[in-house]
Amino acid sequence: MKPIQAGDLLISDPFLKDPHFSRAVILLCEHNEEGSFGLMLNKPYTFRLNEMLEQMEDIDWDIFTGGPVQQDSIHFIHTVPELIANSLEILPGIFWGGDFQDVITSVLNHHIQPEQIKFFVGYSGWSAEQLASEMEEQTWLNVKANKKLLFHTPSNDIWKEALKHLGGKYVQMVNYPIDPQLN
Repeated sequence: MKPIQAGDLLISDPFLKDPHFSRAVILLCEHNEEGSFGLMLNKPYTFRLNEMLEQMEDIDWDIFTGGPVQQDSIHFIHTVPELIANSLEILPGIFWGGDFQDVITSVLNHHIQPEQIKFFVGYSGWSAEQLASEMEEQTWLNVKANKKLLFHTPSNDIWKEALKHLGGKYVQMVNYPIDPQLN
């Protein structure tokens, strides 16, 4: 595997049984010597956006579980930095965070559409060297993220599509059961 960096997708090993990360795909937003921060792309949250935020009562959009850390926080990725001040570009055309009031205003004024932004409750985090250790244990596979996978692939297909981007033997793994002993 290639060295990990912000903008990568972390794809859980097909046989990972961890309840938080089984068949998960995480967009790595930050990775440095202090640790790593990412958002799980393919695990829908229990509630929808209008159920989570009072000011968005008319916005019936999906929200995702970003990970098991700080489940009282909301994060977002988007493709509209011109509408959201203080966004950080993690890939060409893909941004993380920014001014949340700008998000609310732009969504309510219909300047941002659901295919331009994704919301998450909580996040996935690793302390310094923890992710490198998990990569050595082959808990995760990594590939560079792309806009189509992030914003235009149904959440239940993201894990399979991400594996297909790796090619070779990974294309066959999309059909493997989580526990081969049950097959």
